[in-house]
Amino acid sequence: MSATTAVLLSNLGTPDGLERAAVKRFLREFLSDPLVVRLPRVLWLPLLRGIILPLRSGKTLQAYSRVWGEDGSPLLAYAKRQRDALRHKLPARAQVELAMRYGNPSYPKVLRSLRDAGVEKLVVLPLYPQYSVTTTATSYKHLVNTLKLLDWNPALEFIGYYPEHPAYIDALAESVREHWAQGQRHLLMSFHGLPQANVERGDPYQSQCEKTAKLLAVKLGLEDADWSLGYQSRFGKQTWIQPYTSDVLHKLVASGIKSVDVICPGFSADCLETLDEIEVEYRDEFLELGGEEFNYIHALNDRDAHIEMMRSLVEPYLD
Repeated sequence: MSATTAVLLSNLGTPDGLERAAVKRFLREFLSDPLVVRLPRVLWLPLLRGIILPLRSGKTLQAYSRVWGEDGSPLLAYAKRQRDALRHKLPARAQVELAMRYGNPSYPKVLRSLRDAGVEKLVVLPLYPQYSVTTTATSYKHLVNTLKLLDWNPALEFIGYYPEHPAYIDALAESVREHWAQGQRHLLMSFHGLPQANVERGDPYQSQCEKTAKLLAVKLGLEDADWSLGYQSRFGKQTWIQPYTSDVLHKLVASGIKSVDVICPGFSADCLETLDEIEVEYRDEFLELGGEEFNYIHALNDRDAHIEMMRSLVEPYLD
């Protein structure tokens, strides 16, 4: 294994355990990020600490308890499998490590270890297919700040987005086709939401989500009536990008579509937003509205086609 080149996979992060203190600590770090919540600090931070964290940490803990597995948080468990699988794809090309933007394994700990191991080149792949300031940009900022704190200046390659990458679209299409082996239903592509104000400031996230959705529809040979797009995971009272996934489900039932398959192309690994929000909350909502069949198509996780996509993204930057 090369001691001088490393690939760093990165994702959002997760609480360390099923304790309220751990959930509260994670939410505090996440929601304190000025690139995630773009409100004046003097107003937002007291509100966050005094009202939001005490109220939201309990509800979030309950949600995590519904998806927590024997190997812990689903997001971290799948991220570790992704890291291990990519190591097998690149056995002699580079070290492969994992760091989370919030929580553990932390950027400082992982980067310090790579620095001390003599790594000279760092290829960073945040597993956000669509670029957003709230995910990709804050990861880059955190990376650069951490490198400065460590007084380390490796050669750096940062892969910021891949919404149209053929291997990514192919992997998504493969997962849908496998799911449809027992029958095809209306396909709803649900992406994580974003405040409308972010898009108005120039964030390309929504346009990249739409590109991914259209390319996947074309790859699957779908007509316009065969699929829909929505945005989930709203927070707060401000307007977010639309259409909202909840509204799309209402319209589908109203139009007579009672069976739906949901895929979340923007999530590279299953997590709270897919396993609880989609597979539990939105399923219940759809059935209560009069829907009859609701199926969630799991994230790409550690599927071989997904790991091969990662390999194809990082390999051009390896020595």
